[in-house]
Amino acid sequence: MKPYNHNLTFKQHKLFGALILLAATSSLFACSETNTTAATTTPVERVTDSQNSQFQTPQVNATSITDTSSLNSEALKNVSATVYKDANCGCCKEWIHHAEHHGMSAAGQDVADLAVFKERYGVPSNMRSCHTAVTTDGYVFEGHVPAKYIAQFLANPPSEAIGLAVPGMPVGSPGMEYQNKFSSYQVMQINKDGSTAVYAEIDSPKAQL
Repeated sequence: MKPYNHNLTFKQHKLFGALILLAATSSLFACSETNTTAATTTPVERVTDSQNSQFQTPQVNATSITDTSSLNSEALKNVSATVYKDANCGCCKEWIHHAEHHGMSAAGQDVADLAVFKERYGVPSNMRSCHTAVTTDGYVFEGHVPAKYIAQFLANPPSEAIGLAVPGMPVGSPGMEYQNKFSSYQVMQINKDGSTAVYAEIDSPKAQL
């Protein structure tokens, strides 16, 4: 019987172990290389997107402002309103010009007692101004409300609301322009139950456009 060759078996085991180690190392290197490539590629794509976004942002904003203004004017071309005012009110006439400039049909009607019409159309005493505009659909816009917000309101009227108001006569509001002066003000939503809520905060002349 041929004796068992222990040395040969040991060499075979050693060679086999080395092959296993080499295969494992190669596999490990391959995974590491793939992960490194992915990790390197992803941030480069993100940086590129971020840079493109930064370069394009001013153009998008400028276009957005122009488009919004055009859309508001287009929407108001189908809106007609009667504006109840005092015969001697100059700023009321200026507001009518503002509304018409933005596409709205606004016919001024001089009345002796404005309070009668404000009561009739549900304008709360603390929301009143120098004129009251009432659309053919029955919505009320009290005072120097920017045409921009009339268009936005009419595009999607809140079910509980009857209209908007700018109480008093804020300097710098549409029709109340004086030199370069401007006072921040609020556009208020008037509800059917007589309550009110802030519809928009106007903190600059540009916010009215």
